[in-house]
Amino acid sequence: MSDQTPEPDYQRFDGEAEFQQAVDRLLVQPGRELRIFDPDLAALRTNSPARVAQLEQFLRGSRTRRIQIVVHRTEHLTRHCPRMMGLLKLFNHAIQINQTHEEIRGLQDAFMVLDAAHYLRRPVAEFLRGALGMHDETEALGMRSRFLEIWAASYPGVSSTTAGL
Repeated sequence: MSDQTPEPDYQRFDGEAEFQQAVDRLLVQPGRELRIFDPDLAALRTNSPARVAQLEQFLRGSRTRRIQIVVHRTEHLTRHCPRMMGLLKLFNHAIQINQTHEEIRGLQDAFMVLDAAHYLRRPVAEFLRGALGMHDETEALGMRSRFLEIWAASYPGVSSTTAGL
């Protein structure tokens, strides 16, 4: 039975430190497709050298790995995250960042989903409370499907050639 998928594992978080630990735990998992939906990526510390290094390590793990990101607002990323913008330039073939269309900007949650196995969700993005789910294919697949719906209601929002770099 050791060849079977591990049992689902859940970790709740409530606050900055626990949230960052949950993100760290998610980002070290093996996987191919990381999908992120967040209002502006500020909570994910996308200008932190450590976080950008984690994302780079994820992408360097395989040429087939991809990161898709959807945000409501791009300003934080383009104005305050030169490290993430540098990563986007270096991996422009593997990272796509879209912005939501106006009609879905009322969505208030935020989540990350890795393949269809692991996820991190904040029911209200404004608060750093939520849960990390590991090896939960049922919930992760649902979140992946929701991400694809959000992706379909978005458009290219940030490129590696964004003015201001």
